[in-house]
Amino acid sequence: MPDGDKPPSRVLLGVVTGVRGLGGEVRIKSFTGRPEDVGAYGSLTGKEGNGVIELTVTGRAKGLVSARIKGVESLEAAKALKGMELFVARDALPEPGPDEFYHRDLVGLRAELKDGEVLGLVTAVHDYGAGTSLEVESAEYGAVLVPFTGACVPEVDIAQGRLVIVPPPGLLSTATGERDERED
Repeated sequence: MPDGDKPPSRVLLGVVTGVRGLGGEVRIKSFTGRPEDVGAYGSLTGKEGNGVIELTVTGRAKGLVSARIKGVESLEAAKALKGMELFVARDALPEPGPDEFYHRDLVGLRAELKDGEVLGLVTAVHDYGAGTSLEVESAEYGAVLVPFTGACVPEVDIAQGRLVIVPPPGLLSTATGERDERED
């Protein structure tokens, strides 16, 4: 990680999106590889890290997971949880395989061009369904969205706190519409 920072201590696994039925079940958008694994890593916490959330997955429907949260027994209590983010301790998760990364581990990495010039820092990872992209905050270009593909990001070095970006044509165009010579 940059400047010797420790790896993130918690990872976002899902978010409560609504209720299912009248008995207190919730619907969860899971960010795990297998959606039903949102409850497979033990106790979860909310965004602030306080309080333990114990959930049991009860099913899947329409891309969401349905679950019971211990202590939530009514429709009203379930509705109150809408928008709640569910985190797990980073060390409860398995280590990612080769060329696999937890999104949280990418945030904060220094983004460099292949010649070593620093483009900026990765500030967010987005996945809207058409593929993952990295948001890089650049002093020169502002916020830049980079497709997180092998062609555009051929090297990721978590230990060194950096990744290499090969920008696709047009990504680093100036405000006047001129092409940046670094894209050639």
